[in-house]
Order: sequence, then C-alpha cells, then structure tokens
Amino acid sequence: MKDYYKYLPVTNTEKEWGFYINTVGYSVTNPLETYPPSKDHPLPHQFTWNKGRILNGYYLVFISKGRGTFESALTRSKPVSEGICFLLYPNVWHRYKPDLNTGWEEYWVGFNGMYPDHIMKNNFGHPENPFFEIGLSEPFLMIFQRLLDNVRNGLPGYHQVISGITLEMLATLYNFSTNKHQSQNKDLQLIHKARFMLRESLERPIDIPQMVKELPMSYAKFRKLFKEQTGTSPHQYYLNLRISRAKSLLQTTELNVNEIAYQSGFESEYYFSKFFKKKVNLSATQYRLLKKQLK
Repeated sequence: MKDYYKYLPVTNTEKEWGFYINTVGYSVTNPLETYPPSKDHPLPHQFTWNKGRILNGYYLVFISKGRGTFESALTRSKPVSEGICFLLYPNVWHRYKPDLNTGWEEYWVGFNGMYPDHIMKNNFGHPENPFFEIGLSEPFLMIFQRLLDNVRNGLPGYHQVISGITLEMLATLYNFSTNKHQSQNKDLQLIHKARFMLRESLERPIDIPQMVKELPMSYAKFRKLFKEQTGTSPHQYYLNLRISRAKSLLQTTELNVNEIAYQSGFESEYYFSKFFKKKVNLSATQYRLLKKQLK
C-alpha cells in the first residue's frame, strides 16, 4: 500500500451525529528517514520529537511493521513494535517516533464527539496506559483497510459509514483487551503474521518465498502449516485475497476497471480482466452490473 492520508472537514451534520472522523491515514517511514516524513499535514498535527504536540481529539495509531518509542505527559517512554496500537487523548502532550534503524509502518484514525467521550470515560483504555498489544491481526487490518477504502472512494454518506467502522475497530480492541485469546503456539503466530503480510501487500506483487525469509521457518514447513490452517496454498490464498478486494471495489466504488486492477495488485488491466473472468466466470463489468441489479 502506498502512503495515503486525508484530513476531513467536520460540519455540524457530523458533530450532531455524535461520532465523527477528522483524519485517517497510512504511512511508511523507511530506516534513517526523517520523522514525521511529511510537512504538509495541517499545523495542529505537525510535531517534532523535541517539542511533541497536544491534540484536541482522540487518535488511534497502529504500528504494523518496525519499532519505535512513545511517551506522553502521563506515560513514561516506552518501546512500541509491530502489532501494538496506542491511543492519543485530547489535551495530553505526547510524542512518538520510529527507530532509525528499522523505520515503521503506521495506520491512524482521528475521531471525536459525544459518543467517543462516553466510551473513553467508561473504562475503555486509560491515558496512563494507552497501549493495546493486538498483534498482527488480519481481521483488524481488514477493518483499517475498509476504513481507508471508504475515505478514498468518498461515496455520499461516507462520513457516517466511517464513524461506524471506527466504532467497530474500537469494539475489536475492547474485545481483545478483555479476552486475550491470542494463540501461544509460535508456529501459528507465524502463520497469522504471514496472512497479515499478504493482506497488507495487496496493492503490490509479493515474492512469497522471499517473504518467508522474514519468518524463522523453512519454506516447506511454512507451506505445509499454511495449507493446514487456511485450506489453500500461500500463493492461492494471496490470489483469492486480490480477487476478493477487486469484487469489493467493483461493488462499493465507481472506480474504473484499470484503477481497480491497480488497487488489487495486478500489473495491467489486461491481466486482471483475464484472471478475473477465469475465476468468477464474469467480466469485471458484468460482475459490477449484476451486483447493482441485485441491490
């Protein structure tokens, strides 16, 4: 996925809804790269490590790769790494940055309103301990990707839709924090990580054997365990993910087929169209028309 972020105008309509989103984004900071990498964020969101910043809303940050450091006026400096979410609270000074040697990848969403105030003040997270060790959860990544897709596509009424998606994200975090059920089996944790990495790489081709070199497991063992857990090979699983994403974009957006091919990780519209028809027995255009007729 390429860097993407957007700051949303908040009108009285969104405020009256009681739960509104003011920013969403995804960003990669490479090793040795200056952080934050961009200076074109609105002034209240800009910060440096030396000065930190204070925001007037809630923000959820998810680190999907790499490691770094977080601290706030209420929290001592703490290392953060992949699989950790942390919350930023209104009017609380904070700062965070990736490790220079690793960089990191981060997702974020900023939100506010009467309903988030109610949630946060009733035992959801604590400013003194704003961390959630959710791990590389593929379902959680799917929620974040759905959030980003809805903002990028900008269909009518999406402001209310994305507030609902963000609420689902918070509910997932709450459920995880109160029912910590992450598998302790190291091999299964690696398979979960691989599924996460495959989903996060949908917009670009991925060399699966090369990806597996990041895991302390032989490719033969990885392929065997992956098939046992998912019922399919890693390569087929990845192709199915790309087709599922294409189907979703065809149903929920007005993007042209070329853009959908690109966002689903295919190198050309021709290859995408050929592969889609082989898998679905319909062309992408026919599939879109059929789904519109069934609504």
